[in-house]
Amino acid sequence: MPLYDSQHIKIYNTLSGEKELFTPITPGHVGMYVCGPTVYSNVHLGNVRTFMSFDMIFRYFKHLGYKVRYVRNITDAGHLENDDDVGEDKITKKARLEAIEPMEIVQRYTVDFHNVLNTFNFLPPSIEPTATGHIIEQIELIETIIDNGFAYVVNGSVYFDVHKYNESNEYGILSKRKLEDLIHNTRTLDGQSDKKNPQDFALWKKAEPSHIMRWPSPWSDGFPGWHLECTAMSTKYLGEYFDIHGGGMDLKFPHHECEIAQNKAAKGKNPVKYWMHANMLELNGARMSKSTGNYINPAELLSGDNDKMSQGYNPMVVRFFMMQASYKSVLDLTDAGLKAADKGFNRLMEAIKLIDNLKTSDSSSFDVPSWKQKCYDAMNDDFNTPILIAHLFDAAKYINQIKDGSATVTAEDLELLKASINTFTFDILGLTNVSKDNTGTDKLTGAVEILINLRKEARINKDFALSDKIRDELAEAGIQLNDSRDGTTFTTN
Repeated sequence: MPLYDSQHIKIYNTLSGEKELFTPITPGHVGMYVCGPTVYSNVHLGNVRTFMSFDMIFRYFKHLGYKVRYVRNITDAGHLENDDDVGEDKITKKARLEAIEPMEIVQRYTVDFHNVLNTFNFLPPSIEPTATGHIIEQIELIETIIDNGFAYVVNGSVYFDVHKYNESNEYGILSKRKLEDLIHNTRTLDGQSDKKNPQDFALWKKAEPSHIMRWPSPWSDGFPGWHLECTAMSTKYLGEYFDIHGGGMDLKFPHHECEIAQNKAAKGKNPVKYWMHANMLELNGARMSKSTGNYINPAELLSGDNDKMSQGYNPMVVRFFMMQASYKSVLDLTDAGLKAADKGFNRLMEAIKLIDNLKTSDSSSFDVPSWKQKCYDAMNDDFNTPILIAHLFDAAKYINQIKDGSATVTAEDLELLKASINTFTFDILGLTNVSKDNTGTDKLTGAVEILINLRKEARINKDFALSDKIRDELAEAGIQLNDSRDGTTFTTN
């Protein structure tokens, strides 16, 4: 019997505003689509958090025995400045600035995206479609929307008629916005005269002569609208009605709202049963923004080469830090928070390493089966990783008590404890044991710790030349020392 028969998940559905019991459309199967990156720059740390949340959700569904088709797209064309219908395609703009082909930009930052996610131990999605690989599907979708009377053609561009759609549907059903309020708050902008109304959005844009990325269509040589790409790709691989659509909170409006409208205009139905949105990542209590300088990218966070943090942090410590908050909560990235996560992560890893050497007894002083179900209960409650981690620390405390002789465990419970703590820590949270997997072999760890102690002695003796030499030569060998008030740790590049 698969685990999903006994473990029932409740998901917060943005569409209803409530937690709902997850019942897949097709028993035993899960179809999940998550909006991927626009590949014109290095991946943003906030995006990493969103994709990490859905990686955890993907892992949990797989663990429960569901057959999961997880689709996460790559947007490599047709994404205008400010996600509006005016301006310049971000990929084309970057290519022009660097005097290279747009697809060189796409390739460079797609590779960067995958490398960063691999660093944080993401599972690859089942399918990773690109917008440029689905131009035909997008054109066919536009033709259907036009035929159904919900879009119009002006000067080679095609726009979705929001007011016409709203006569028989509810534009704003996901974001809880009313069209009347949007009309009242809309300022007429230059360059939007082709539209019947400012709220209308582009399904296809005629390319200006200088626009590099363009494709032939029945209306003009041009490129698809941003919202259309995800509608075409999600329904192609998951069907006209699928289980879960996820993304960052910032995509709820207008992107996901427009996806619903497009699908209903084309197919007559809402495309998704459960809408899920991951919340934002802040930096030191404020919105992360390049323009204000309150910004740090993944590489800088890991290396320590930044002015926001006192040291570099291991990717697994960063992942552990992010898992300590609900995916629906705003998370503040701080040096203090990462240091605390570093301690907590290491405490958990040390406890797990102790399991194989624990002595068993005739009885257990801790209810292991009940603890295991509490871990499942946490995950079943809308993927509540903070509560799961609290339960993992309860187990870590118990393990240390067994080691000290103040608690007992039977052989049967010890095996259950070992299997369960490994499953929840590594398979579901997606962590890896840094001491074994990320910093090399035990011999390397021992050798570096010897050098750290020698450096500590040199600093006590005020032999700063030797201290600096040890640090610099380790750095040249790809080993970064990270000093803090609690001692020195290291990471490898």
